[in-house]
Amino acid sequence: MTFAIRLAALALVTAVAAPALALADGKSLFADNCSACHQVTGKGVKGAFPALAGSAFVQGDPKIVMTTVLNGRAGMPAFKDDLNDADLAAILTYVRSSWGNKASAVKPADVAKARVAAKAGAKSRGLQAH
Repeated sequence: MTFAIRLAALALVTAVAAPALALADGKSLFADNCSACHQVTGKGVKGAFPALAGSAFVQGDPKIVMTTVLNGRAGMPAFKDDLNDADLAAILTYVRSSWGNKASAVKPADVAKARVAAKAGAKSRGLQAH
């Protein structure tokens, strides 16, 4: 095999394997950060932690899902200080495409934009008079 053919074969294998590696990373990050509450099955715990499997919320507007994960909600911890944009994107992509969910992927740049918007929103709320 010539060098050019080997290089082309390596590029093809890398291109095919890259999405699988990103998905596996999201799965691992989900297991480490989310599964204690939402379970590895995504079914949650009835009355305590919502199911992510088949969730219209999870499969809905990614901006709302990103903001929720960044800032937390109703007992859910905020992950804005614990996970970087790439890790959050991997987790959200995994969740939005697992357990029968069929939603679009989330990119690290999308999370970065949501993070900036969330910070701006927090500052404006902090300036309101009571």
